[in-house]
Amino acid sequence: MESFKIKISPEADGMRMSEYLKRILGFSSTLITKVKYGGVILNESTVTMRATVKAGDELQIIFPSEESENVLPIPTPLDILYEDEYLIAVNKPKNMPVHPSRGNHLVTLANAIAAYLDKPFVFRAVNRLDRDTCGIVIIAKDQYCAARLSASMKSGNFEKYYTALLSSVPKEKSGIINAPIEREEEGSIKRIVRDDGKEALTEYKVTKIFDDGRALCEIRLHTGRTHQIRVHFAHIGSPLYNDFLYGTIVDPNATYSLCCSKIVFPHPITAKRMTVALSENLEELLLR
Repeated sequence: MESFKIKISPEADGMRMSEYLKRILGFSSTLITKVKYGGVILNESTVTMRATVKAGDELQIIFPSEESENVLPIPTPLDILYEDEYLIAVNKPKNMPVHPSRGNHLVTLANAIAAYLDKPFVFRAVNRLDRDTCGIVIIAKDQYCAARLSASMKSGNFEKYYTALLSSVPKEKSGIINAPIEREEEGSIKRIVRDDGKEALTEYKVTKIFDDGRALCEIRLHTGRTHQIRVHFAHIGSPLYNDFLYGTIVDPNATYSLCCSKIVFPHPITAKRMTVALSENLEELLLR
């Protein structure tokens, strides 16, 4: 059973419960419907949407039990970067899918989290990484936190930073790539830059140039299109090194090097700005 507790703040004093859930907590109509019958506990008593809240009151929200389908718990080592009762941030390794999919036989992050939490749950990854992209994934522990974090991401309140190994040095060593992205054709996983595509903005800065012509690059995503970083750097003539889809395969036994290295976002309950970052040597990690 998913639940969370919160203390009513002074600015909400005198509000009806329905108004508080909508205006202060940002509950959607769907979420309110899920909890309105027995899922709202005020000062340890079950109340209706007509109840009045007062500053300092203790509010508990209990969501109906749900469970992800086809996510078996598989004990797997996890690199946990941050955890509280509302969310967990992990460092996903390369060659690990985020969630199960048809035809995939690898242990996924969802399987590992299911084993770690050791209870029925719905796997709610707020940000997604491709199998071959390593780095930070934020997972919400309940429906409300998932909705709040997703809303923050859609409003541009998530700062996502990556580090990549490029096959060559871009003509401009820093800048913003503003190029719309669309699926190459129906049914294809490949994306291309196309005038009728969705807006895509990638900010970057080359931080190191190697003797063999490759470059290390720090990236901030301002949008989150599928394969955005890979598509954009291929578009400007410096695809990720060894990118099998958008570049040139140099080593058939390896893949491209891309890592989500830092995420800055508002906590879903406290709204406090949080930073989750990798502490390991990213250059060493990407050159392995």
